Amino acid sequence: MNLHQILLVLKREYITRLRSKGFIIATILIPLGMIAFVGAGIGIAIWDTGSEHTIGIVDQTNSLYPRLEELAGERYKDLSATTEDALRGMVASEEIDGYILLAEDHINLQKDPEYVSSGAGGISLQSRIQSDLRQVIRDERISRANVSEDVQQIFEAEISLSTSKLTEQGEATEDDTGFLTIVGMAMGIIIFGSVLGYGGMLTRSVIEEKTNRIIEVITSSVKPIELLLGKMGGVGALALSQLAFWLATFFALAAAAGPLAGMMLGPEMVPGGEAASGNLDPEMFAIPDIAPSLILYFVLFFILGYLLYSSLFAAIGSAADSETDTQQFMFPVMIPVMIGYFIMFRAMENPDSTLAIVGSLVPFCTPIVMITRIAITDVPFWQISLSILLMVATFALTMWLSAKIYSVGILSYGQSAGFRELWKWVRE
Repeated sequence: MNLHQILLVLKREYITRLRSKGFIIATILIPLGMIAFVGAGIGIAIWDTGSEHTIGIVDQTNSLYPRLEELAGERYKDLSATTEDALRGMVASEEIDGYILLAEDHINLQKDPEYVSSGAGGISLQSRIQSDLRQVIRDERISRANVSEDVQQIFEAEISLSTSKLTEQGEATEDDTGFLTIVGMAMGIIIFGSVLGYGGMLTRSVIEEKTNRIIEVITSSVKPIELLLGKMGGVGALALSQLAFWLATFFALAAAAGPLAGMMLGPEMVPGGEAASGNLDPEMFAIPDIAPSLILYFVLFFILGYLLYSSLFAAIGSAADSETDTQQFMFPVMIPVMIGYFIMFRAMENPDSTLAIVGSLVPFCTPIVMITRIAITDVPFWQISLSILLMVATFALTMWLSAKIYSVGILSYGQSAGFRELWKWVRE
């Protein structure tokens, strides 16, 4: 095996695809698309649509409506003197969005309030109404029970959980589990998408060269195994280049997030901002620090995951004469990566569960599941080491099988091979 020949194939594959318009456009547009996506999400979250709903209240208790008015006066309107037929007419003519009849039975919990509406506001409005009614009925029941003010405060108190995380030195630091969970999921999804995307690119490249008969010229001077390694390395280098650009863009945007948010948002758009002397603290929008070790593990599992699956995708391309013919081989390869994808979501909820641990040690699921666990929790080093060793051993096996299939398949024309033919090529 000639290393020089492998590097020549790698260089050709890398430069050819690096200069392609599709690669350049995708590399630039995907970060811009993510910026637009996040910006749209923030805009939707802070944008006051001005959509107001009016709910008519017929208060037969003479005590619940004043509480509703105090809680959310802009939403409720006292229509106690209006008949129910008239209320239905007002809903039909869109004068009000709905109405509720409140009676003593509702305070005594003998009957649930009924909200009659035209459907305006959807489930969000219904949830707010339910929350408001729950609160005012509870407060009214407590008031009628003649309990002391201290007991009332106990019932009204809301408990929140403040969390911190201990370092290996025993120091308490801020717990960023929520943020790191999102980071772990994002990293797992990136590896999942990259495995399929770049693997598919490699398959199409092999099929294209077979179809154009270029492969016959190339194999006259390069061994099949050298060609396979060179193509895998070229597409892999392309993937790393694209990933490096995206990571650099992400960290640049993260560094600029605070100042930009301070320029674009006013104090009135941030909770507590108006009371804080009218100035926004950029630290409010700063992204928590990401450990360098997490980035290194991400790159490592990205490379191992790509190598493991790309060898299989290259073998699939060599065994088919068209992309349509690859479908029968894609399904067995897609099963483990999809299983890893689904286990990743369970690992997000409980990264130390048996399913998450086992899934992170299964080589075909490791890249997606293990990086998610590493981001969220402190994974024992022996588990990380074992997962890496298992992936390397599995890659050696898949590479051996793929090389045998590839060496025969790239020069086979006419009819796509089946699983029986693939097994025959491996045995030979």
